[in-house]
Amino acid sequence: MSNGNGNGVAPNANRLLWAGFMAILAAGVGFGVRGGILNDWATQYGFTQTQVGEVTGFGLVGFGVVILLGALLADTIGYGRLMVAAFLCHFAGAALCLAATPAYNSGAGQNQAAAYELLKWGQIFFSVGNGLAEAVVNPLVATCFPLNRTHYLNILHAGWPAGLVLGSLASTFMVGKTRWELQWALFLIPTLVYGAMCLGQKFPKSEASQKGVGMGTMLAEFAAPVLLVLLLIHAMVGYVELGTDSWISQITGKIMDSPQKGLLLFVYTSALMFALRFVAGPIVHKISPLGLLFASALLGCIGLQLLSAAQGVTMCVVAATVYALGKTFLWPTMLGVVSDRFPKGGAITIGAIGGVGMLSAGLLGGPGLGYKQDKFASEFLQQKNPAVFDTYKADKQSSFLMFKPITGLDGAKKGAVLDVADEKLTPAQKLEKPLLVEANLHGGREALRLTSFVPAAMALLYLVLILYFKSKGGYKTVHIEGSGATAKEVD
Repeated sequence: MSNGNGNGVAPNANRLLWAGFMAILAAGVGFGVRGGILNDWATQYGFTQTQVGEVTGFGLVGFGVVILLGALLADTIGYGRLMVAAFLCHFAGAALCLAATPAYNSGAGQNQAAAYELLKWGQIFFSVGNGLAEAVVNPLVATCFPLNRTHYLNILHAGWPAGLVLGSLASTFMVGKTRWELQWALFLIPTLVYGAMCLGQKFPKSEASQKGVGMGTMLAEFAAPVLLVLLLIHAMVGYVELGTDSWISQITGKIMDSPQKGLLLFVYTSALMFALRFVAGPIVHKISPLGLLFASALLGCIGLQLLSAAQGVTMCVVAATVYALGKTFLWPTMLGVVSDRFPKGGAITIGAIGGVGMLSAGLLGGPGLGYKQDKFASEFLQQKNPAVFDTYKADKQSSFLMFKPITGLDGAKKGAVLDVADEKLTPAQKLEKPLLVEANLHGGREALRLTSFVPAAMALLYLVLILYFKSKGGYKTVHIEGSGATAKEVD
């Protein structure tokens, strides 16, 4: 694309950038609000932490699958049509979740299964809307700003922490005062904004499509070992960033003995991410994208280790700051690396990266951290007081991948004690409450500690890539020369 100014930027590039920003902001608002209402779901419907993790996981799995499918079809169907579909799916996701409480209260008894299914499908539609939007906006911005992709992809994805800030602040001020349904519906506001911004706009195709690169050639990019390594790493990024963020405010709220403080800490770290993503360009020019990713992974590992051992508000803030510095640049910079190095893949390769990250977050991150919390909390309580464990254990076992099934703690039973003032508790509950608090805290700490090993592995792989590119003359941005069958990638 060009507008005659010699920099390859389209006349409506900025409008498309900010429309994409608002679409990602809508996803962030939904994600931020959801983090604040997880306890409402557990208490109202009697879910275990694993069940809550499964529902949140569905909100990411569909995201990942649709990014992959949308990326395959983006240039064929057209970016504009996919954005319309995203808009409609966002509204369907809101409606299905809002129907959970009426379904739960329908009939003679409490229908937990119906509430679970509606929340699950509501999260799936929400995630499909997010996935369709991201399948468009990532290659769109990479195409609109070909000379500075990493910088503008970071700006685009500043919409994510901005949404987290708005969603988390809404939960902070609305939790306990308004029903969770009203909080959940807030993401529809930026949805309406990005819908309006997309009206009447001309959407470009990827550089590969403009050069006449066929689907077979695009798919052949996946034979490159470097791309396969990047896909593996981004699966880890999804696990450690989005999977952890599904739970982080809950866990830090337990550490600081205040759910509101946990949400406010999440707001602070998200605001920090938002600001920093606007300065990614100058950093990348100094230390290269891979250097930035290596440093980020190390900080992520250190931050999670510090959080798992933090005592009190001050240390939580320090540890969370380190963790935020670590995760800030990971996702958009990975997209930038793939678009820099594999332009012949068009929307497909950049979509594959985003899709793998979301699938990992949904299938592994959210449920995995929920499982780990259930496991360590229940083991702790069993050791401390088997009788109390028997009182609060869930009716069904929880499982995750090939790991041993475990019996977690029932969310409704815990909530009847943890969310109630001491003066309203029975004498037995007053004695049991400190044990439940301690078990929850132990489960959260151990989950963060184990998760810290994921960014450590990422740092090692980034170091391998840095050494590889150094042996090849250094990291360079690749462009396409020629067209059709003669198209080739050159530095």
